Amino acid sequence: MRVETRHNPSFTVARLHLAPGEKARVESGAMLAHSAGVTLASKAEGGVLAGLGRKLFAGESFFVTTYTADKNYPGWVDVAGALPGDVFNIEVEPQMPFFIARGNWIANSEHVDISTNFEQRAGLFGGNVAAGIKASGQGEVVVSVYGAIDVIDLEQGEAVTIDTGHVVAYDLSINFRVRRAVEGRSVQSMKSGEGFVFDFTGPGRVLLQTRNPQSLFELLTPGR
Repeated sequence: MRVETRHNPSFTVARLHLAPGEKARVESGAMLAHSAGVTLASKAEGGVLAGLGRKLFAGESFFVTTYTADKNYPGWVDVAGALPGDVFNIEVEPQMPFFIARGNWIANSEHVDISTNFEQRAGLFGGNVAAGIKASGQGEVVVSVYGAIDVIDLEQGEAVTIDTGHVVAYDLSINFRVRRAVEGRSVQSMKSGEGFVFDFTGPGRVLLQTRNPQSLFELLTPGR
């Protein structure tokens, strides 16, 4: 699968180019269009329990749709996220699985395994990134973000602090902890406008979005 993007960065669409007979798995509702000859089948990938896990804990749909190009001809599928923003493809390798935060995954190539994952190091205080998706195997994973995408590659011992609502993905070899923005003082953390943050330490890669979906939700639903 080859990923091509257009309308970057505010309303990005990703075109998944498929070789003859090649498959791509896509989040339910993320497809805009596909070429002639591409067939689709929707099911609870991994069974009912896996589907429920994606729905309840990873913020994704119960069903996953598999798109298959005609066995004799190449095809394509256009996908996009629910919120305005960029789209980014992550190259997953067997020795470098990625954790993808709740609600950011939209597609992957056929040799990547997507499973609901509780990142134990994040614990319950990681907010919307305490549970998400683990992407492993070999191939491409397409994620959508709210706003623009930032990629931070940390060198050995290099550190960065990121608000939990802005974290999109990180490779699972990276070291991190989750803490209150103002350590040991929850009231001060709330006054600062921040709740919990990630402290990442390299080496490793972290992806973040420039806007926080939770802030948009709070803006649109005042008083909740």
